Amino acid sequence: MSNKKLFLLDAFALIFRGYYALIKNPRINSKGMDTSAILGFTNSLLDVIRREKPDHLAVAFDKGGSLARTEAFPEYKANRQETPEAIKIAVPYIHKLLEAMHIPIVEVEGFEADDLIGTLSKQAEKAGYQTYMVTPDKDFAQLVSENIFMYRPARMGNGIEIWGVPEVQEKFEVERPEQVIDYLGMMGDAVDNIPGLPGVGDKTAKKFIKQYGSMEGLFANTHELKGKMKEKVEDNKELGLLSKELATIMLDCPVEFHEEDFELNTPDFDKTNELFKELEFRRAADMMRKLFGQEVTKTKEVAPKQATPQIPTDGSTQFDLFSSQETPEEVFSGFENIERKDHVYQFVKTDFARSLLIKNLLQQNSVSFHLEGKSTDCFEPELVGISFSYGTGQGYFVPLDVTNTKEVLSQFKSFFENENIEKIGQNLKWFSKVLKVYGIDLNGPIFNTTLAHYLLQPDMRHDLNVLSETYLNYEIQRLEEIIGKKGKNQLKFEALDLTKRADYVVEVADINFQLKQKFEKYLEEKGLAKLFSTIEMPLSRVLASMELEGIRLDAPYLNTLSENLTTDIAKLEKEIYDEAEVDFNLASPKQLGDVLFGQMNLLEKPKKTKTGQFATGEEILSKLAPKHPIVKNILEWRGLVKLKNTYVDALPNEVNEKTGRIHTTFSQSTAATGRLSSNNPNLQNIPIRTERGRQVRMAFVPKNENYTLVAADYSQIELRIIASLSGDETMIASFKRGEDIHAATASKVFGIPLDEVTREQRGEAKAVNFGIIYGQGAFTLAQQIGKSRKEAKELIDNYYLTFPKLKEFIANQVDTARENGYVETVLKRRRYLKNINSANAIVRSADERNAVNAPIQGSAADIIKIAMIRIQKMLKNGNFKSKMLLQVHDELVFDIHNSELETLKPLIKQEMEMAFQMNVPLTVDVGQGTNWLEAH
Repeated sequence: MSNKKLFLLDAFALIFRGYYALIKNPRINSKGMDTSAILGFTNSLLDVIRREKPDHLAVAFDKGGSLARTEAFPEYKANRQETPEAIKIAVPYIHKLLEAMHIPIVEVEGFEADDLIGTLSKQAEKAGYQTYMVTPDKDFAQLVSENIFMYRPARMGNGIEIWGVPEVQEKFEVERPEQVIDYLGMMGDAVDNIPGLPGVGDKTAKKFIKQYGSMEGLFANTHELKGKMKEKVEDNKELGLLSKELATIMLDCPVEFHEEDFELNTPDFDKTNELFKELEFRRAADMMRKLFGQEVTKTKEVAPKQATPQIPTDGSTQFDLFSSQETPEEVFSGFENIERKDHVYQFVKTDFARSLLIKNLLQQNSVSFHLEGKSTDCFEPELVGISFSYGTGQGYFVPLDVTNTKEVLSQFKSFFENENIEKIGQNLKWFSKVLKVYGIDLNGPIFNTTLAHYLLQPDMRHDLNVLSETYLNYEIQRLEEIIGKKGKNQLKFEALDLTKRADYVVEVADINFQLKQKFEKYLEEKGLAKLFSTIEMPLSRVLASMELEGIRLDAPYLNTLSENLTTDIAKLEKEIYDEAEVDFNLASPKQLGDVLFGQMNLLEKPKKTKTGQFATGEEILSKLAPKHPIVKNILEWRGLVKLKNTYVDALPNEVNEKTGRIHTTFSQSTAATGRLSSNNPNLQNIPIRTERGRQVRMAFVPKNENYTLVAADYSQIELRIIASLSGDETMIASFKRGEDIHAATASKVFGIPLDEVTREQRGEAKAVNFGIIYGQGAFTLAQQIGKSRKEAKELIDNYYLTFPKLKEFIANQVDTARENGYVETVLKRRRYLKNINSANAIVRSADERNAVNAPIQGSAADIIKIAMIRIQKMLKNGNFKSKMLLQVHDELVFDIHNSELETLKPLIKQEMEMAFQMNVPLTVDVGQGTNWLEAH
């Protein structure tokens, strides 16, 4: 076997793969650039070099598509969507990277990368090389031979796959790899718009190849086929042969393999580092140097390395941090130095040393701290340590365990409750809850680095690893690096050497201290400092109080509801099976699709998924439901099963054993619009439109018989905001007159008196009102209200004639977004729209909708946050027994003591309605009851 190996990378296949692998969590750098495609390709390239250490390597690109194929079949690849903007941006950067790495780029106008790789592979094989085609594209399997292999990069936790002849034989059920061409020709390819033979799928293609060996063999034996299949194959002979031609990778492209041109050389590190710095790829530069045998140097914006504290010769015993009249022996018995890279961390393990640290903490203006626990349950956090930092590259670790946590934390109470010292951290809400459980209040100004970055870059990730690498050019330690990955060999954190524990926990405080210095400046520069300090930071304290309070759940009621749902679900299943005339697994999309579309033929041309099974998603079934009772029942069954599994059966398990209540966690940094989200459990998504969904809300009850649940809900706040922002006099006047806005809209749009508006007309007007906010077009509106597209368009046109300022406002918002790259809420919260000027119409239109929607949704979020802060202050200052419990979209839920009901209900309404002044009045509906549904 030859030792000479050539690796040929299919550039666009790897670029697209990298981009879509990160589509749900794209990599956005601090400039707002989507670097997912570049990162995905770079990772694949460096991974191949790391794993395989190749001597010869090149990267092939498509250039201008395949001229020969489009001449043979003009529709070839015609149905492909336009290339995403992030990929268009990526290609020039990848070219620069390859040039800097001295890696040859292979591209020829009018030829695809497949053909270039195919040609070079065969030439290299003749020259005695083993060639590895690095691509996830299965089409390359046709080229595999004894010396040519497919190299499929690792993905989704799976390792790399190398396909030789045996693997291709097994996967495609062929005798020879060349037969993959026949397989692809028979099957066709929806992505490349290769037609294939009608009615021939994966199984049929494999069967034909086993029987007849090739496409030509099939056509020579059509007399053996039967029925419609015989007819389809015979009628489409030319189409089949054309498809085979289109699927065949060319082996005679105008490229030549000269081994000296494909040698992998040492990169130009200055150029690659410059490029990685621009892209903010922190680890790539280090990996490059490791791969190519260069010394790796870490950079971190910290003060120069400090020496171990020395005892002054004048006998004063003063050293780096503490001034004490104690002897050197007593001082050093509590403090020991830990030096790692370019910083000095110390651990503090005696009462005396802790007293010195506390004394010093109380002299600071600003301190970063971090609580490390083994559990996220604030009532039982199992703390293992606390760290402090108030100087770059410096910090202190106080070890904790079950025996000393309460005592040690109480020693630091004077620091935590000091009103004048600013506290910095990444998870201050959780820290404050933990401290509260131990009887300590977190007082003074607070600076949450996560929330600061959320305001600066709402679409980026906010975890400390990303922030440190992006803004400090420093890669922090990861916990799994210290204790190992999950499994029997994983170490317990508290069992680690004290030095390692301190090094990890103090670094978190140190990095947050450094990030604060940067983010504080950026917030000022972007005009976000006021929003941060007057809304997000005070709200964090409010949410901490709400989360600690929790809400009581009537578990026995839910158990009864669960039994009733079980009965209803079983009844629906029987009806569905009777209508289908067969029993099947309703939870299996495949079996469901086979029944609805294979056996019952509910659709003439049903859609299929990528795996070839019938699509049975919500959107498809919802359109069929009005026509077919079985589909209506299936949708109802799905709803009940989800309700039972997600809420009715799950909620009792969320009751905290210590408090007997449910404690959801509100996140301020999840939704880019500024809305809060609720997790563990999510109480914001409990259905309210269905009868069964509403019944779940009945399970949420007051603390005891002395309390009543009160729900206060903003009425049509988003419509009021858009009326105010647009300045539309007609809509503003309707709100000021206290009219039903949907009926008033119907009256004007349909040109009829208000008292003659029908329920259907009001419903259509409501759909348009909210559709405008969410950027719906005529097509979506038509589906929603059951009208034709033409009727829906007329409705929208009449709407804009009625409210002309609204149309002008929407156009202005889009123009502003195009000019600035972002839009703002009433409190200047920004939503960045990186694709607003994209050449891709689909991508661009999504950001155009966000340009209108984000300021409205975000302003509504801002307003209810103001209300929450004001109400919490009122409750605290008035020493009320009542508590604010939940925030769900535009609604606040309270546990009101019965003696305070008449006092607080009007005060809550007033605070919410006066939270923000607009030229449209805010109105709030307040209800009360023995459960949440009754109060709502």
